[in-house]
Amino acid sequence: MLIWVDADACPSEAKEVLFRAVRRIGIPLTLVANQPMNYPRSDYIRFELAKWGADAADKRIVELMEAEDLVVTADIPLAADVIAKGGFVIDPRGELLDNDNIGSRLATRNFLEEFRAAGMQTGGPAPYSPKDKQNFANALDKLLTRLLRMP
Repeated sequence: MLIWVDADACPSEAKEVLFRAVRRIGIPLTLVANQPMNYPRSDYIRFELAKWGADAADKRIVELMEAEDLVVTADIPLAADVIAKGGFVIDPRGELLDNDNIGSRLATRNFLEEFRAAGMQTGGPAPYSPKDKQNFANALDKLLTRLLRMP
């Protein structure tokens, strides 16, 4: 199992949680982004620069990941592609996305996208909070424990 991070939009606080986790359990993590970024030097952490363009990092993650890999993203279309390919998804606020909930999340996202295209103000997500970081850390720990026990 590998961990892939949609790093352009991932909050730095969530990345800190991930960096600690991969050092502790020894699972490789790859940050994928459209622009260079700083990250700690570690045998377990690497960086993949995606080509410039809309959704280039998302497409690169789907191209490189394999079934049973874990992807960290808040991007719902990317999450749907990862799930379709047999991967696991957690968002930076600690929500697990899977076959049971991705359809409704994708429908909601598409509905709001239509509103925005029509000029409606839908607002964005709330600022990332310490509670979000804690929720992410707890959910990540539970998920990694479960995945590492899988045969």
